[in-house]
Amino acid sequence: MADTNLLAGPALRRLRKREGLTQATMASALGISPSYLNLIERNQRPLSAKVLVRVIERFDFDPRSLREDDAIGGFDGMVRRMADKRFADLGIDREEVQEFLSAAPQIAAAFARLYDQGGTAGAGVVRADGEDAAAAARRAIERWQNHFSDLDHAAEDLADELRLSRGEISAALGDRLRERHQLSVRILPAEVMPGQVHRLDLHARQLQLSEMLPGAARRFQIARQVGMLEMREGIELLVAGANLATPEAREALREHIANYLAGALLLPYRRFLRACEATGYDLAVLQRRFAVSFDQVAHRLTTLGRVGERGLPFFMATIDRAGRMTEFTTGGSAAHYPLDGARWPAWVPYAAFERPGTVLTQAVTFGEGEAAARHWFMITRTVDGDGVMCAGRRAVVLGIEARFAGDLAHARGVSLDRADAVPLGTPCLRCGRVECLTPAPARLASTLPRPRSGAER
Repeated sequence: MADTNLLAGPALRRLRKREGLTQATMASALGISPSYLNLIERNQRPLSAKVLVRVIERFDFDPRSLREDDAIGGFDGMVRRMADKRFADLGIDREEVQEFLSAAPQIAAAFARLYDQGGTAGAGVVRADGEDAAAAARRAIERWQNHFSDLDHAAEDLADELRLSRGEISAALGDRLRERHQLSVRILPAEVMPGQVHRLDLHARQLQLSEMLPGAARRFQIARQVGMLEMREGIELLVAGANLATPEAREALREHIANYLAGALLLPYRRFLRACEATGYDLAVLQRRFAVSFDQVAHRLTTLGRVGERGLPFFMATIDRAGRMTEFTTGGSAAHYPLDGARWPAWVPYAAFERPGTVLTQAVTFGEGEAAARHWFMITRTVDGDGVMCAGRRAVVLGIEARFAGDLAHARGVSLDRADAVPLGTPCLRCGRVECLTPAPARLASTLPRPRSGAER
């Protein structure tokens, strides 16, 4: 639900025009006066929670679309862009940035797009100079909010077909490879596949997997290969449509979509969403029910953006033991890199390394300034690498705005009162050093997250 002080006039005005309605007609549908709607559209009145609910109900509208500034990193994201030394002589202050976002959010989004693409938008090419391929691909993924609707529907249809024909998805996927594509699955010793977890040998007609892969990872690789073979055209259309400048960036996006398809096959959209809602998004139950790993569930939770059937808006991050963020997926959470470069000793992933395999939870706030700081609920657990491509242990973090977390199984017994949240980005409660870069577990004593009980793991 939106905050009561949400100013979203331009978005509401575009919705009205899209529907072909006059102010009087839309005001009548929402149960308010035309003059009040006029004030809302001019950002002279906030969009109240009651009116927002009516907008959602009457027009099947996604409330996250009303927070258009989130798509460019919100107020903080625009402040960072305006801090560029090229604008130093203009003397742009924070108040002017806020006025810009409130009065002309679409123009602000256009400016942000041009700024982020380094002036190449006229050519329709995402800038690759100065950013690595993964960053360029990630930017493209964000434009879809990590939900590829056509491919997700196709994967769900295929998963239903396989389940009806074979019953058990793992066997069905292997049979599909053999019968439709004349490929068998072969598990090979680690020394035969040094530095590899999978290999497609078309000469031998084999999908070869390393013996180091656990069962869930093997199923994932088989599902991934099926998806790549049967939905290749859809994958290539998405990659081409992203207008990425380098082959490396295009390959990074292609890899992401292939992994996305594997998750969509193993965790079919409607069945998975129903299970999430029935269990309160209990990660342990979901793992067992779908025979997948913790990180596979976490990835899938960031993809539930189907119109009319949306899941909760999670983001996901992975953190290594040194505190480096190795992956970040926003999904529909609008959490645009608030964590990049963060080294917060009080943050839950650092405690997770001291309790491997234990699910930990934490409520936090982070952002710039008390008013801008957002209130989040975090779930984290360590996962071990496959021993080949990823040998180390890492922490998988799922985050969601605290206002959405009330019914989560993992939030039971955790205070979601903003006053009780751990403020991140402030000095350590122990050492007092601002912007501390050392993940020191000893500093966690006063802010240590609550571990889940054995029955909840």
